[in-house]
Amino acid sequence: MKKKLLSALLIAAMCMTTLAGCGGSDTDGGDTGGDGGDSEEVSAGSDTVVGADDASTVLKWAIWDAKTATYWEAVAQAYVDKNPDVRIEMTDLGSADYQTVLSTELSGSGSDFDVVTIKDVPGYATLVSKGVLEPLSDRIEADGVDLSLYNGMTDQVTVDGELYELPFRNDFWVLYYNKDLFDEAGVAYPTNDMTLEEYDELVRAVAKTGFGDDQIYGSHYHTWRSAVQLFGVLDGQHTILDGNYDFTKPYYEMVKAQEEDGICRTYVDTNASQLHYSAAFSEGNTATMNMGTWYISTLIPSLASGEYDADLCGNWGIVKYPHPEGVEAGTTLGQLTSLAIPTVSDQKDAAWDFIKFAGGEEGAAAVAATGAFPAIMSDEVIDAIAGMEGFPTDEASKEALQTSSVYLEAPYDPNVAEINTILDTYHKDIMNGDISIDEGIQKMNEEVSALK
Repeated sequence: MKKKLLSALLIAAMCMTTLAGCGGSDTDGGDTGGDGGDSEEVSAGSDTVVGADDASTVLKWAIWDAKTATYWEAVAQAYVDKNPDVRIEMTDLGSADYQTVLSTELSGSGSDFDVVTIKDVPGYATLVSKGVLEPLSDRIEADGVDLSLYNGMTDQVTVDGELYELPFRNDFWVLYYNKDLFDEAGVAYPTNDMTLEEYDELVRAVAKTGFGDDQIYGSHYHTWRSAVQLFGVLDGQHTILDGNYDFTKPYYEMVKAQEEDGICRTYVDTNASQLHYSAAFSEGNTATMNMGTWYISTLIPSLASGEYDADLCGNWGIVKYPHPEGVEAGTTLGQLTSLAIPTVSDQKDAAWDFIKFAGGEEGAAAVAATGAFPAIMSDEVIDAIAGMEGFPTDEASKEALQTSSVYLEAPYDPNVAEINTILDTYHKDIMNGDISIDEGIQKMNEEVSALK
């Protein structure tokens, strides 16, 4: 009964949030946690309050998109239900400039936040460097918080042995595919254990070059560099912080070759037409697309409402992200939303208790019930997502929700914002054909190394 209720809440919440335009923003913000999502940026709004007026403890929580992302209030309500002596006041700082506004707020003397949400790694790096976040490692150890539940993500945001945030939400990359196009081509569906070489062969086999209605694209890559460049970090030996990006060359070569052979749309055309990835897949002429799990909360309700033509893209599935040879299946890329305690808070113990709940398994269930992906993907959460109406019924799609390792698109580094800018610039130049792959990588190597 519990799983059925959670599943029902999931699909209802997805429909509500899609109509409202929930999630992150589709901006090319590098790989900072801002790549994903399918919505408009929302400006700052008023406070949202959960809990009794006479509660003995009041926690002030900095968030964004309170009206359109329902998981904030859901997790606050779940916590207050267990702790009726607590009231949580959520202040919407707006999504467009959230980290800038938060940094300014915490750098001054007038902040009264007890809990703050960290939207991306560059923003986290800025706050850590300013010394405005409370260290959490001692609390984590004292309370026995199992960091292994986060699939290695906390290791990637640890600063000199100290953790200043606890994961709250996480979206990760999978491969979406159109089953009808594979059936028409007589090609077997993608599997949950594909090397990148096998993936390249598969998308070439299912593609149909031609013009207009005769064109079937085997693959689609959005304009973010994460869609191409970050295949290279899946071996666990490299990150975008390396300073040497020779490891990205095979993946640029793979995608550029697919472009030249008409297997995928060109970067130039996708960028010039401002083609959104959701439109690329829903048009029904794209066989596979690498994209984050955030798209599920758009795809399902859009098909249910009739916004997407089910005859074109209604028969879909997902599989685990393709991986390099020798890498475990289920290894993928992820984006992290975390919670932290400002040093100025005078209620650090109460704030930590809430963060521990929100980032734990109970908080994960509350987040999942709104159609969003929590940082902890427990069996209950996976069952609920896979069991909701509109999710593919094949076992492979459910299995795709289980990850083995999740590498953040941008791990912590004091210079991560500057590194992102450099890599974005030369990714665009390479994909536009303004410079060669070798020239672009050389520029990345030189300019990032100069930051060290």
